[in-house]
Amino acid sequence: MSDRFHYQSQEMMIDDGFRGFPSGLKPLSLKEIGQAGWKPYEGVMALPLMSLNEQAFANNARAMMQFAKANDVEIAPHAKTPMSPDLAGSLIAYGAWGGTVADIRQASVFLKSGFRKLILGNQIGGANAVKRLARLMSSYPDAELHVFVDSVAFAEMLIAEWSADDSLPKLGLLVELGVARAGLRDAQAALPVIETILNHETANLRLSGVAAYEGAAGVADPDETIKRVDHLLDEATEAYQMIVTRLQMSRPLILTAGGSLFFDRVVAKWKPLKASNENLQIILRSGAIFFHDHGVYERGIKQLDNRQGFGSEKATDVFSPALRLWAEVLSRPEPQTVICGFGMRDVAFDQDLPRILNIYRDGRFLRVLNDSHVLKLNDQHAFIECAASADIKIGDVVELGISHPCTCIDRHSLIYGLDENQTVVSVYPTHFG
Repeated sequence: MSDRFHYQSQEMMIDDGFRGFPSGLKPLSLKEIGQAGWKPYEGVMALPLMSLNEQAFANNARAMMQFAKANDVEIAPHAKTPMSPDLAGSLIAYGAWGGTVADIRQASVFLKSGFRKLILGNQIGGANAVKRLARLMSSYPDAELHVFVDSVAFAEMLIAEWSADDSLPKLGLLVELGVARAGLRDAQAALPVIETILNHETANLRLSGVAAYEGAAGVADPDETIKRVDHLLDEATEAYQMIVTRLQMSRPLILTAGGSLFFDRVVAKWKPLKASNENLQIILRSGAIFFHDHGVYERGIKQLDNRQGFGSEKATDVFSPALRLWAEVLSRPEPQTVICGFGMRDVAFDQDLPRILNIYRDGRFLRVLNDSHVLKLNDQHAFIECAASADIKIGDVVELGISHPCTCIDRHSLIYGLDENQTVVSVYPTHFG
């Protein structure tokens, strides 16, 4: 991993105030934890905890980078998913253009960690937010930052701030087209924003391109979803062409979109545009794809394969879930009811409830647990329905798959990296604030 990234020191001390760390044990550094040989199911570590399968993550990263390279596009993975400079830095090492963040605080985390190419993939607020952004950027004159703009009013706020201080670093403005969330609703609505920015460009503030987020276009009907996604991308294309026409010159421009479910449509719609502008950068912002899951992304990747969006390979054969939740059986108050020690404070539940995968006993793998499922969650308890004859005992450790990494990892300040033997070999601090 590049030396120019300055991550959380591996000498950072951890104690039992963190999930996973054994109660009563003296504090250890992250490096020491990675050398201790702990396994989540052996009874030493405090449960529940979140783990990352290192090999699955690496395979997912290589597959996504190969897809990007094969299609002559870049990728700036959305760092809001893990908020971990270590993991985001590893994606840079695999070939990512830079990173994407959701707000100014997240930008600060990654700028401080050494990242210098960022897309701020969201609207950030009003005049006060602009001042906060300017203060932050003034400390990083070598940073390349691009921010979303979806109104004349916000464009004018940025223009006023950057025009008043020509010492501020360069800032790129991406006119955002959107559906069902922020963003201008069509290219004609984007025209006044485009012209406002072009008419007030300075040496340190420029219109850098067009952005969109197609994930919000999703509806229950897959065919209707694709129509809505394609329509948004077509409107973004039209806005891009407006910029090209008004510039009357070929200069570097960015087109950016691409969550983790419809990035294939982004490539299909925008890749042909590179034939007429060799300086065009198409940048995907997929983030959750590197973690995958046992739920919403599992279903989405199957739909991607149905439309042959990953080329000659099947994405379902390439990507695999990297995240696991580990928890302990606390009680079996009824023959068909098991109470497990995790709940809404530990795992995502906005898309699906977690999926039970395996069960361990006395420090050893017992069996695949496919005859039981999570019925509901309380704050810190999971209600599991099982067969009355199911071999599940108090103290057993359950391994679970999750759905929607973006709303799961944020419940954990540490992610434990596991090798192929389910042994902890690394620890990744997160920075959700």
